[in-house]
Amino acid sequence: MADSKTLLASELSEAETMGDEATRLQQLLLQASKEFQQAQTRPESTQIQPQPGFCIKTNSSEGKVFINICHSPSIPPPADLTEDELLQMLEEDQAGFRIPMSLGEPHAELDAKGQGCTAYDVAVNSDFYRRMQNSDFLRELVVTIAREGLEDKYGLQLNPEWRMLKKRPFLGSISQQNIRSKQRPRIQELGSSCTPGSPRADVGPEKPHLNLWLEAPDLLLAEIDLPKLDGALGLSLEIGEDRLVMGGPQQPYHLDAHIPLRINSEASKAAFHRKRKQLLVAMPLLLVPS
Repeated sequence: MADSKTLLASELSEAETMGDEATRLQQLLLQASKEFQQAQTRPESTQIQPQPGFCIKTNSSEGKVFINICHSPSIPPPADLTEDELLQMLEEDQAGFRIPMSLGEPHAELDAKGQGCTAYDVAVNSDFYRRMQNSDFLRELVVTIAREGLEDKYGLQLNPEWRMLKKRPFLGSISQQNIRSKQRPRIQELGSSCTPGSPRADVGPEKPHLNLWLEAPDLLLAEIDLPKLDGALGLSLEIGEDRLVMGGPQQPYHLDAHIPLRINSEASKAAFHRKRKQLLVAMPLLLVPS
């Protein structure tokens, strides 16, 4: 591993006017590199037992398919938007709203007639599930996203037409699932507070400029230019093993970038630099064993 004291040394030495901000930023990035080693000993997944919700029936070329929509408080909820706000977001940017869900493995079952079929368990956040029970729109949205997620994960072609079973909340048995115990990096703010800018025009979010570079073999750094923002309030950042997603409700920017490297998302750190109006992200890498 490269000497962590050299991280961003050249960039920080040039920014003499940053003063304490430079020191805080350097400490933040050094901490990200340090915590990379600690993260290796933490469990990357947590086992949960989803609770039954409702079951839908559809089919594929191989026969009947049942999807058990379940829930668990261990799964993070989606952004808290009204249906009108969600509709507007979906119209402007299909990728701007995500519902965290856990897609279980297929399991062979018997239907009510004793015929063979395949069932899948899909779990969402429990509070969101209770909200979904009172909304046909959210239920349709969850089923659509679950169906598309199963198609992508298992290479299926499911019939988009489905019906909900009236007397069976689930088919077969609901197995435990392993979910990632990763947390979103908290965005720290560097610099003094300032008054929020004037209201933005009602337009769709734009894609900000992203600059990526390898500071060391095991550390990827990113700068995201956000000239319209004065702080990180309301800004969300999700980092997966090969993906960086930034945005949030009513934000003027949305970024969904594929990263061709394996990122240790749990050890990643982010800071919003008020003076430069940039989001700075330090992402330790998961090195492939030689």
